[in-house]
Parts: sequence; structure tokens; C-alpha cells
Amino acid sequence: MHHFYSLATWSLDVTALSYGESVTFTQELPRSLSPSRLSDFQTCPRRYQYASIERIPQPASYASAKGRFAHYVFEQLFKLRADERTIERAREFVPSAVEAILTDDVRTDIAMDDAMMNRLLQETEEIITTYFQMEDPTSVTSEGVELRLGATVDGAPLFGILDRLDRDVDGSLTIVDYKTGGLPNRKYDSQTFANAELYAALCEAKLGEQPTKIRLMYVAKGESIERNVTDVVVKARSHSAASAWGKINRFYDDGDFPATPSVNACRFCSYKDLCRANGVAVPV
Repeated sequence: MHHFYSLATWSLDVTALSYGESVTFTQELPRSLSPSRLSDFQTCPRRYQYASIERIPQPASYASAKGRFAHYVFEQLFKLRADERTIERAREFVPSAVEAILTDDVRTDIAMDDAMMNRLLQETEEIITTYFQMEDPTSVTSEGVELRLGATVDGAPLFGILDRLDRDVDGSLTIVDYKTGGLPNRKYDSQTFANAELYAALCEAKLGEQPTKIRLMYVAKGESIERNVTDVVVKARSHSAASAWGKINRFYDDGDFPATPSVNACRFCSYKDLCRANGVAVPV
């Protein structure tokens, strides 16, 4: 669920830090580390504290709501038998997506009105149409949809949810991830594929088999980008996650997750006002 948080309320919480101070956390450390939370920590440890230790809800955005909406439709589509995965059946899941994804809290967060709803439905129709131009889902053999995997890798308890894990015609595994945003800058492929490469480490640890390929499907743009999975990269991602988990435990014990403000880190962070209230020099 998504809720607005009161800045005044959270600034009085005993665990809300002033810049450079330390406390004893009353909340338990999370039992696992997901790729998204790892990204939070690597971007700014204080963001990880707010999201994962204090669990301060982050308001939904139109982009996040649209992403969850599309993922819901595709998840339901791939629960069908292969021969039933038609575009007409995909469209049938849109009304249930409205009910499942657009909760009262989400509608409040994104200030949804009739115009926004019409926009969402139109963009969802375009995504569905574009997706069916990208691949034929009746020919896909999937080992799992919204596949939940948890395993300890290099001492770090990792957890992730894969959109799809496909078995290709040659018998190898491919991680498939839907993206509803714009196409990435290919100069930053290392960052673009980082989460999925950690999923590859999870697959190897949990399933005993390393995927050979990652496919990111930009279903709003009609393009996919792929990258081969290599042992070197998977080991590097695993080592990076393990290193981060060690720091998370140390910062938790010390009672201080340092803020590392920067223009890029703070630009889209929903905790900017909270940080400012606690003395962090957030860039304008």
C-alpha cells in the first residue's frame, strides 16, 4: 500500500537522524536484500534506511502505477495455456488490473481523475498491441512467471522476483524483464542490466542453473535489448551485493546510514524533504 507521510511526524521519530548523528534502531534489519533495495543503498545509504529500515512508504507515481498495471496484465496472460495467450485475452485482464492495482491509496498518490484514467487505459492498449508485435506468446516456454527466488549468495541473503524465466529452444534459460519506460542510453548497459544480472546469480544459487541471456523488453517502445550472461559479471554482481550487505549490517549496528546527496541521487528521491528537515544538504 502507498500512503502519504507527514514530514513533521517522521522528523520527530526517534530513528529519524540528524545529519551525522547515530541512534539505536528499534526496527529489525530486513532479512533479505533485493536488487532494487541494493540499488537504493548503492545510490544513498540513507535512502535505504528510510525505505527498508524505517519502512517509510513512498508515494506511487503515474509511471510506477502504469508499470505495475502492464506487469499485471502480462502475468495473467502467461498463466494461461500457451495456445490461449491471444491479444483478446490480454485485453480481458485490463478491468481486473484496474481493481488490483489502482487502489484508493494509489489513486490519491497520483491524483487520478477521468482524464488520467483514460490516458492509462489508452497507453495500456498501446503497450499490449506493441507487445504482440514484439513476440508471439503462444510460442514461449516459461519456467516461471513472477518467479520469486531467494538464496544466500556469497553470504548475502538475496531475494528477487523475475518477470519471466524462459526456456529457449536450445534448452538454455533467458531472464525476461518488461520495461514500460523509455529506451536506455546504451552507453550505460552495465547499469541497465545490473538488476537482471543479480537475478542470474539468484538463479544459479537457487535453481542450480545459470541463465545464458537477459532480455529487456521495452514494451512501450517495441524494442528489446539483450545481453549474454557471463561468469565474470555474475560473480562481480554477487561480490558487490555481499559487500553492500556487510556495510548494511555495520551501518545498522552503528546506528548511522550516511546520506550521500548528489544531483543524480536526489533528483527523483521521494525522501528529499525528510532529508532536508534532518540537516542533509540536498541539492536544489
